[in-house]
Amino acid sequence: MTAEYTPPRTVSEDIPTDPDSLTPAWLTATLQAHGHAVEVDSVTVTAVGSGQMAGSYRLLLRYRDSTSLPVSMIAKLAIGSDDHRRFGAGAFRNEVRFYRDLASTLATPVPGCYATVVSESGSEFVLLLDDLAPAVQGDQIAGCTVEQVRAVAVAAAGLHGPRWCDDTLFQVPGLSLPTAEDRDLMDSVLAPMADAFVERFDDRLTDLERSAITWLVATAGEWLVAPLRHFALLHGDLRVDNVMFAPDGTVTLLDWQTITPGQPLRDIAFLLSTSLTIEDRRRHERAIVADYHRELTRHGVTGYSVQQCWADYVSSLIHAPLIVVFGCGAAAPTPRGDRMFHTMLTRSAAAIDDLVPGALR
Repeated sequence: MTAEYTPPRTVSEDIPTDPDSLTPAWLTATLQAHGHAVEVDSVTVTAVGSGQMAGSYRLLLRYRDSTSLPVSMIAKLAIGSDDHRRFGAGAFRNEVRFYRDLASTLATPVPGCYATVVSESGSEFVLLLDDLAPAVQGDQIAGCTVEQVRAVAVAAAGLHGPRWCDDTLFQVPGLSLPTAEDRDLMDSVLAPMADAFVERFDDRLTDLERSAITWLVATAGEWLVAPLRHFALLHGDLRVDNVMFAPDGTVTLLDWQTITPGQPLRDIAFLLSTSLTIEDRRRHERAIVADYHRELTRHGVTGYSVQQCWADYVSSLIHAPLIVVFGCGAAAPTPRGDRMFHTMLTRSAAAIDDLVPGALR
């Protein structure tokens, strides 16, 4: 089922695309337009995070009168050239739509949102979100502990479970399952993007990593449109760079630019196969998938065995090299980005080799 796309409503035509434009006057107008009776007297802006598509900034706010709003928020906005922002327009609309229309229907931990603004084109947007400090962002290159990944997987069950096989998701503009036309589009761009990835990383790739890219190109089209027995809303890019870890062990999920309905285990396969060391994944992935499944049942999912959950996990491992190739092609090149994408490919290729017999050799 495909819903006709309509962009989220526009709140402001004057949307900042650089942090210097987050002025007290603009913040006052935007917060007031979202029902907050405040006047911002001054603001200090500091860059935070390591986003590949948009910029995030900590705002230290001083108000002219007392208010219940926090004195620190995170502003997330589209930055960079016009071409870069146009390329990201669909992702930016997705994230605005998530906070406006979807977050309140789920049970997964997300930042509180005070304002959402997006242009008609989608090339400009601003979110004003809770500052989660002292929680800290995960580090995709360093990876994280088994218990941290387990906490994220359990949190993801709160994303998938509440709207498990919920057809009303397709009533949300822009949300639909992949179609034959989507496969044709993906097939038309995947091979050249994979070639560009291999050329860019060249002598850094092992034979196993090259095989993972070749396998991806050969099988992704059929996998994309394979019939699904279950679906839910996916995060689509669930890795530890997109998670805030609090000192008490709780987690908050960020970066909702790639939401789409699909096989829920894509999120879990991507998380485990790219965020754990290879050794930790081999030792703990079955137990973590079982914990995720147990949490799904707590959110009301029935008729779905842990054995089927594991099978869906294995068949979803292809999601990792797919996101690595597309993400690397879409993001502005940086030394950290290159290390991150290569690390993710190394880990995910090992997972595919471990669990999909004959795929890479």
